[in-house]
Amino acid sequence: MRIGIDVGGTNTDAVLMDSGAQSDRVLAAVKAATTADVTSGIVAALDGLQAQHAFDPTGVHAVMIGTTHFINALVEARRLAPTAALRLGLPATASLPPMVDWPARLVEAIAGRAYLAHGGHEFDGRQISPLDEGELRRHAADMAANGVRSVAVSSVFSPVNAEFELRAAEILAEELGPDLPVSLSHEIGRVGLLERENATIINAALRELAAHIVDALAGSVQGHGITAPLYLSQNDGTLMDVGYARRYPVATFASGPTNSMRGAAVLSGLGTCAVVDVGGTTTDVGVLTGGFPREATVEVSVAGIRTNFRMPDVLSIGLGGGSLVRGTGSDLTVGPDSVGYRLTERALVFGGDTLTATDIAVAAGRASIGDPARVADLPRALVEAALERIATDVADVVDRMRISADPLPVVAVGGGSVLLPDAFPGLGAVHRPEHFAVANAIGAAIAQVGGEVDRVFAIEPGRRDAVVDEARQEAVDRAVVAGADPASVTIVDFDEVPIPYLPGNATRIRCKAVGDLRIEQSSSPRPTAGQVR
Repeated sequence: MRIGIDVGGTNTDAVLMDSGAQSDRVLAAVKAATTADVTSGIVAALDGLQAQHAFDPTGVHAVMIGTTHFINALVEARRLAPTAALRLGLPATASLPPMVDWPARLVEAIAGRAYLAHGGHEFDGRQISPLDEGELRRHAADMAANGVRSVAVSSVFSPVNAEFELRAAEILAEELGPDLPVSLSHEIGRVGLLERENATIINAALRELAAHIVDALAGSVQGHGITAPLYLSQNDGTLMDVGYARRYPVATFASGPTNSMRGAAVLSGLGTCAVVDVGGTTTDVGVLTGGFPREATVEVSVAGIRTNFRMPDVLSIGLGGGSLVRGTGSDLTVGPDSVGYRLTERALVFGGDTLTATDIAVAAGRASIGDPARVADLPRALVEAALERIATDVADVVDRMRISADPLPVVAVGGGSVLLPDAFPGLGAVHRPEHFAVANAIGAAIAQVGGEVDRVFAIEPGRRDAVVDEARQEAVDRAVVAGADPASVTIVDFDEVPIPYLPGNATRIRCKAVGDLRIEQSSSPRPTAGQVR
């Protein structure tokens, strides 16, 4: 048995699944209100599973959680550690210092301090300048004097050659103590200095919170007598263990929509489709290719900060079950603001005084929740206008996500998807598979383990096939080390892009391998930094 949990802005969904030899079977599925501290919502969800289908906690082999803790902390600029950004690249890169384009409130929230030092490499591994260890020790002394509690280290082209970042981490540990969290950019982002650096700084600022949250999540699970390994969902639909989550909280940012898309693939049986996930606060629209979310190929902005770590290509709008409904006729709007997890207090069907999309769904007979009598007198024209507005807004987002005129099936998941029509004009029928309301939790429960390679190779004449094979094997090896069953690992994504403006027949190769979690060997060594992708 596995338990999948997804913590959303309004609801915490959970499923108990029996992973048999032939297929995965849902034994129980529940929704519990997300609470202010979030973890008590997880406890309530686990209680709900036990009440719906009694199970022996020792029979659970793994627990997978998708959480919004870390992205919320960044967006809200709360509970972030005082952070230093150390860049290795002088005499180059000085014109654009770290955090140069950050929102001022976030720089202030992390008490951000920027340091430039010599080092860095060219794309082919040649040094820009030697590392100056004395310079690094002087920077470390300044960090200590200014209360820095976490450090992000970035070096030019470190995904090609990470030696300077690794040595800088050793020096910082010597000067500031081995317990100071140090995040290294080659383990977090891709080629592209500023975006990779930004992602690393965000990760560093969240390290203290990550330790606290992971311990709290583990405690809430263990409090139910469950001793199975705990995993957190990553942005790309694969899993990471708790040790990795403490080091790389930034890898969880898009786990919510990713879980929903993976769950939609399993429930619908469609490997290529558009997925519309309507939650309590937002509607997320993404595209599945081969059963996995299509990844963004350009920079992704997170809380106003440009990054380039792995994120699914998702468009989100402020529309969900808790969205406020205002106006009438052609002026009617649904969202973007929402009552969030206070839906059961403020919606009309629960005795509140706020007209929400949930009230519209109940009045239209599409949902049975709360007291339908409280919305029985809503004008029919208002209800129909709200449903039409929702359908139009969502259809527009789905159409924007298409990259060709070819037909693209649409799968609707999430509790709020009852608000959607049975078909979108010009897009065709909308598929609502069984258990659609908890697809996000199912996506967490069935998540796999991945390994990825993404770097620039200098390919010598006649060596192309050998380099490609090397990259593929490295991706497979990383997946196995991260906990995948070797017999199940396959290559699910491969991209080879020549870079004509660099010498040496430079080619960027991205290769991703994925396999099933090797549960029976959960006591095997945990992956080290950079091994889980």
